[in-house]
Amino acid sequence: MPDTPMPTQTVRPRKSMPVGLNHVVLNVRDMAESHRFYTEVVGLTQVGELRATAERPNPPKMRFYSADHGAGRLSHHDLALVEKPDLPAPGDVSAIAHVAFAYADRETWQAQLAHVQAMGIKFDSRVDHGVTHSLYIRDPNGHGVELLYELPRDLWEGDIDAAVNYLRALPTEGPAALEDRLEDAPAFPRR
Repeated sequence: MPDTPMPTQTVRPRKSMPVGLNHVVLNVRDMAESHRFYTEVVGLTQVGELRATAERPNPPKMRFYSADHGAGRLSHHDLALVEKPDLPAPGDVSAIAHVAFAYADRETWQAQLAHVQAMGIKFDSRVDHGVTHSLYIRDPNGHGVELLYELPRDLWEGDIDAAVNYLRALPTEGPAALEDRLEDAPAFPRR
């Protein structure tokens, strides 16, 4: 059967809504140090690394990481790291405010907080955001990292604007930094 070209189809421009954020790529000074942070502190799995090919004989030093996408399923990457040894030292201002990683449920998130605290990582802040309970820390390059779990949808979906404007600071040190009281979470019903 001869190859017949597909008819050209006219595509009409229209605004479309993405289905989600696919991945983030961060520049890092030291790949080994950043690898340890994102695998041992955050809990991601390395799924790939750029290798030299005929088409790309000198690729940048780049690694790819995935979160658990249900039942141990991995993605091609949720996060990629590119080594840039001459990257400036961490400062007060970064072009990226933070990258957020969600955990499956409250219990998993609390266990992760205990793990991070046991590793001696400083908790910059803990916050009840109305839609999430969140921990903010810094990676070795100064990038902000948020570890969170989403609160039940029925608490916040009635008035998302009010929920995202809610803020309650929580303890960042000692045993109190690991406590989480879902029963204290406010609800945001439809107005």
